[in-house]
Amino acid sequence: MTTVNTVLGPIDTSDLGFTLCHEHVGTNAAGIRHTYPEFIDRSGMKEQATAALKEAYDEGLRTMVDVSPFDLGRDVELMAEVSRASGVHIIAATGNHLAVPRPFADVSPDVIVPLYVKEIEEGIEGTGIKAGIIKVASDRGGVTPPQEVVLRAAARTHLRTGTPISTHTWSPDRVGDQQVKVFEEEGVDLNRVYIGHSNDDTDLDYLLGLLDKGVWLGLDRFPGGRVAGTPDWEGRTELVKKLIDAGHKSRIMLSHDYSVPKARNGAEVQEERRRANPDGFNFITRKVLPRLKELGVSDGDIHQIMEENPRRFFEGK
Repeated sequence: MTTVNTVLGPIDTSDLGFTLCHEHVGTNAAGIRHTYPEFIDRSGMKEQATAALKEAYDEGLRTMVDVSPFDLGRDVELMAEVSRASGVHIIAATGNHLAVPRPFADVSPDVIVPLYVKEIEEGIEGTGIKAGIIKVASDRGGVTPPQEVVLRAAARTHLRTGTPISTHTWSPDRVGDQQVKVFEEEGVDLNRVYIGHSNDDTDLDYLLGLLDKGVWLGLDRFPGGRVAGTPDWEGRTELVKKLIDAGHKSRIMLSHDYSVPKARNGAEVQEERRRANPDGFNFITRKVLPRLKELGVSDGDIHQIMEENPRRFFEGK
């Protein structure tokens, strides 16, 4: 049997069930939670996230991968409280997001590797809660030199621990290709790599090229359409159908990149986030999957994408 670390301890991959592979309970920035705790409505975020995930559990969700490393305001104790109260398994991340800490840019990746390994093998911030995935990020314009250091550190951490890698990208600039090049140079098995945010445009040549390399595609920005020039949720859903028709239902996963409104400060911002996706963690279940069925996708295909693929990704099979 294969196990994966969750915030409440390891579980067998057969227990993952219906899985959203790129989400957040809440996001912020490095140090805010510790230095300015009054900036964060932690109790409100816990209450809202628990309610949202309970509702999602009632509609079939069983596991959520929270790809928030420390510099996205990761709070693993809050994740554990929400997981326990909602019944949804939550997998936490080590690694880094876009704004790589300045000192990391000045060192060898090998200096960073033990930091990530410790969060996987011993626990995060002395809690004993262990990461189950490695998160790295690159965006518009491509991989920066500091981000390359982190990508190589993630690759070497994966090689040491076997923990899979999940990335943030900007698909209109084909950033996934640059990330894959680094991973190939480091000798990573690309079957353990999930290239995220791959549905911010509909360039099939790019996506099929990534799939030919052997990675998994994260079609994980639903509803989408908030950034000018990117597809709305219906365009993103049609992209899923095209990839299924092209024979790739066994290499794609769907998710939202959602976090609850109270993760941000200010009533106006929170209301804007609520309006952008009032269905929260249930948008895919309520809107995308029914639309896929209308387009001719079978229940078996949906089961493959939402349950079997996440399990196989974490198993490395």
